[in-house]
Amino acid sequence: MDITEFVAASIGRWRSQRSAHHLAFGHFEAIQSEIDIVPLSIEDAAVIDLCKTYNFDPKVAVSPFRMSWAGQSDWEESEAVQGTCVLVPIPDPNQANRGKLLRDQGYAEEIAAVGDYSLTEDGTFVLVTAYDRAAAEEKIWFVNPNVRCRVSLIKTSAGTGVVTASFSSEIRQTS
Repeated sequence: MDITEFVAASIGRWRSQRSAHHLAFGHFEAIQSEIDIVPLSIEDAAVIDLCKTYNFDPKVAVSPFRMSWAGQSDWEESEAVQGTCVLVPIPDPNQANRGKLLRDQGYAEEIAAVGDYSLTEDGTFVLVTAYDRAAAEEKIWFVNPNVRCRVSLIKTSAGTGVVTASFSSEIRQTS
């Protein structure tokens, strides 16, 4: 599986159940959400702007997409968990199944970020992103075309300690 195939397999509406352990707070959190992943054109203004922000020619981008989510957490029950971000894969021309993933909003911090992605032989998408105050490692794999799993670790900026660990099961909504 390459990045184009991975993104194509991810397009759609997903129902997510995430369990997160916030080790710094000694708290366990359950989050249920809907995730929408939609393809974007290479000519989309948000894609072009994001590429320019990180000095990439938009012509080298493949399969850009927008991910939006809305859900409920049992930690902050009155507060909805929601957001949206634009993601742009930039394959490494010298290494198959590796590259950069540009985001206009990060996962561990709500700032624009660039992560390093790779796809393993079994099709697992691995993303490592360094932020100002943290580092994130995410892995996503498909159990079948309509079920995928995701694990995430948020680490200290030095990468020496885990702050949050989470597991998500995601089921594609079909009509």
